[in-house]
Amino acid sequence: MKKAIIIVVLIGMVGWAVYDLTFQANDSEAPDNEVSEQEESRFVSNQGIETAVNEKSETATEATVGLNVGDMAPDFQLQTLAGETVKLSDYLGQRVIANFWATWCPPCRAEMPDMEKFHQAKDVVILAVNLTETEPNAQQVQNFVNEFNLTFPILLDEEIEVATNYGIRPIPTSFMIDSNGIIQYKAFGAINYELMVQEFEKMK
Repeated sequence: MKKAIIIVVLIGMVGWAVYDLTFQANDSEAPDNEVSEQEESRFVSNQGIETAVNEKSETATEATVGLNVGDMAPDFQLQTLAGETVKLSDYLGQRVIANFWATWCPPCRAEMPDMEKFHQAKDVVILAVNLTETEPNAQQVQNFVNEFNLTFPILLDEEIEVATNYGIRPIPTSFMIDSNGIIQYKAFGAINYELMVQEFEKMK
């Protein structure tokens, strides 16, 4: 009986010694593991912050191409009455008015003297997009230009492709585009000189 008790006690002591050694070993390793996990967590967290900042920066510099105020104006390329090729994107860095018009349109005729006055008074690019497919001939457009002494580029939309892309319905329609190519104002119908200046001064 005594032998059995002694054996049980010895086994218990050996078991406790093994448990104690194992526990101490785990304790000594734990700080290293904890530091490693904390560093990893901090690294992942920093990566997340950096990614979020980068995404925000990219979002701020990118704009959706569209026809609403705040959108990037759709690019287009047309020939002028003088035979030159003009692209809207050539004028990035400058403030632009894209004006859609036709010679047979009474509000267009009413607007053009103010448009020319505005062109002369302000540092603005005016791209007057003529809906040429609706005109009797190109000479009609030239006669109109001569009549009003227009000095800004007259672009010929011979298949009204650009007008269609811009969703033009009433004419004249004007888009005021800032130096970054972003639409800041649009007008359906004729606009006068005072309104042109007012909206122009708001653009950068």
